[in-house]
Amino acid sequence: MIKQAIIPLGPFTTSTLQQTASSKLGFGASRTMQIAQKLYQGIDIDGDTVGLITYMRTDGTNISKDAVDSFRKFIDENYGKNYLPEIPLNYSGKKAKNAQEAHEAIRPTEITRSPENIKKYLSTDQLKLYNLIWTRALSSQMESAKFDRKTITISATGGKNIFKASGSVIKFDGFTKILNVDNDNDDEKILPDVVKSNIEINEFIDEQHFTQPPPRYSEASLVKKLEELGIGRPSTYASIISVISNRGYADINNKRFFPTDRGKLLSAFLEKLFSKYVDYDFTAKLEDQLDGITTGKENWIKVLEQFWKDFNMNVSSVKEKRTREVLDLLNESLGSLIFEINKDGKIDRKCKLCSTGELSLKNSFRGGAFIGCSNYPECKFTRPLSKAKAAQQLNLAEPKLIGKNDDGKEIFLKNGRFGPYLQFENNKIEIEQKPKRKSKKNKKDDNFKNVSIPKGLDVEKIDLEKAKFLCSLPISLGKNPDNDQDITLNVGRFGPYLKCEKKSARLENVDEIFSIGLNRAVTLIAEAKPGRISSSIIKDLGEHPDDKKPVKIMKGQYGPYIKYKSLNATIPEEKDPVELTMEEALILIEKRKEYDKNKKKK
Repeated sequence: MIKQAIIPLGPFTTSTLQQTASSKLGFGASRTMQIAQKLYQGIDIDGDTVGLITYMRTDGTNISKDAVDSFRKFIDENYGKNYLPEIPLNYSGKKAKNAQEAHEAIRPTEITRSPENIKKYLSTDQLKLYNLIWTRALSSQMESAKFDRKTITISATGGKNIFKASGSVIKFDGFTKILNVDNDNDDEKILPDVVKSNIEINEFIDEQHFTQPPPRYSEASLVKKLEELGIGRPSTYASIISVISNRGYADINNKRFFPTDRGKLLSAFLEKLFSKYVDYDFTAKLEDQLDGITTGKENWIKVLEQFWKDFNMNVSSVKEKRTREVLDLLNESLGSLIFEINKDGKIDRKCKLCSTGELSLKNSFRGGAFIGCSNYPECKFTRPLSKAKAAQQLNLAEPKLIGKNDDGKEIFLKNGRFGPYLQFENNKIEIEQKPKRKSKKNKKDDNFKNVSIPKGLDVEKIDLEKAKFLCSLPISLGKNPDNDQDITLNVGRFGPYLKCEKKSARLENVDEIFSIGLNRAVTLIAEAKPGRISSSIIKDLGEHPDDKKPVKIMKGQYGPYIKYKSLNATIPEEKDPVELTMEEALILIEKRKEYDKNKKKK
C-alpha cells in the first residue's frame, strides 16, 4: 500500500476552459467563449449589471493575492480548516509555451456569489459554465485529496489463476469535495476499502481488448495540441476552429473532426508548395518574434520585411507552375490516401475501366476535386476523392436488398446523387390519401418512398431493424410533461432532430437516433430555444436596425454568408464569420444591394 496525494488543478486559462467545457458540457470553443464573454461583460442582478468572472482570454495561471485571501476565507467558513492548506497554492510555474501571462487566470469576481445563489439570474448554459469556473477556481486553493494506493489480488486455490486490480482508496476527499476527480483523471480507478478474506464469485465476465488507434481530434484535444505546439493565442483558438469548420476543411461528426476532400487537398497543396509556412515551428517562432517586438528586442520593420521578402518569392515561384505540375505534386503527396495499394504495397493508379489510362486528380469548378482517367474524353471513368466514398459508391452500384418491412414490402439500400438512401414500395392506401399535385415526375415514382440515411451513419451497419426504424420516421416518443404535447423524432436535411410545438432540438450524436428515450428527449427540448434549427446557422447577429428583420450568418456550400430577408451577402475570406459584428454585416449588406442594383441596370 502506498499513500498518495492528488493536488488540485489550477484555475482555468482560456485553453483549459475550452477543453473542459467541451469534454464536460459538450460546448464548442466558440460557444464557450460567447457565454464567457457575457459572464465577463455583466449579468443583470436586481437592476445592476454585474460582471461575474474575470477576463476570459488569458494564458495566465495565477490569481491575485486579494482573490486568494477571499477564497481561503470562504473555504474556512464553509468547509472547515481541514480543507484549507497551510499556505496558499501557487500555479505560476505551470504555464503554456509562449504564454504572455498579461492577465490572471479565469475566476469568479466574488467567490461568495456561488452558483446556487445566482442561478435564478442565469440561463441554463450560463449557469453550467459559471459553475465550472467557480468550482475549479475555489478548488484550486483547497487541500489535496489523500488516497491509499492499493493492489487487490485474487488467487484461485493452488495459485494457478491470479487476478489483480490496482487503484486508490479515498482517505480524505480534500478538493474533490466540490470537484469530481474522476472526470478529470479517467485513468484513476477508485477502489472500495476491502479486507483480506474469501470471496464469492457472482458473475465471471470474459472480455477481449484490442489496441485502438489514436482518436480523431475533438475541439478540446485540438485546442490542447495547439497550446502544446505554441500555435495561436487564447483569443484565436475559437476562430481557428471556426475557420476549419465553416470553410469546409473538416466535418464534425459525433464531436470529432473528419477532414474533407477540400481540407486534404488544401493541406497537401500547402505542405508541398508552402512547406515553410505550415511548419509547426514557424508559427511558434513568429510568436516569439512578435513578443520581441512588444518588449522592444525586435525591430518590427525588419521582421515584416524579412517575412514579406521570403513569402513574396514563394508566391511568385508557385504562380509560375502549370496546373499539371501542381496536380502531379498533389498526386504524389496524397498518394495512398486517394489511390489504391496493390499486392506489392505500391500505389496503383491504373484505370479500372479502360485499363490503359492512369488515374489522377482533376478539378471541377462546381463539383470540386475528383479522380479521373488520363484517357478522357475516350474514357469517362470518375470517382470521389475519398477511397471510403469510392468503395461505398462501388458497393452500392446495384441496389442491395435489406429485407422486408412489416407490410411485406422489400426495402432496398441504394446510392443516389446525394448519397445512400432506403427505398420501399408504398401501400395503395397511402398513395390514394396523398393530395394530387402537378408534377413532371413519372407517376411510377409515387409508388415508392425514399428515405435519406443521416450523415454519419455507417451504411455497412444498417441492418433490417435499423432500416425499418428509419423508414417509420417520423415517430412520437411520447408526451412532453411540460405541455402535454407530442415530442416527435425525425430526420431532416441536417440530420436527426426532435420537435415539440415551436421548439426543435438537434441530436449531436447521430447514433442516438436508435436509442433515445422520452426522458432524454424532454431534457433536450427543455434546453432548446423556440424556432427552427439549422446546422447552417453560424451566428445570429440580431435584428436589422431599420426594419427589425433578423440578420444571420449562415454556412453555405461555397463558404459563410450573411442572410437578411431574401438577400445573401458574401463574407470576405479574410473575415472570421464568428467575430463579424452587426455594423460590419450592415456594410456588406449595402454593398450587396448596390451590386444587385448595378447588375439590373446592365
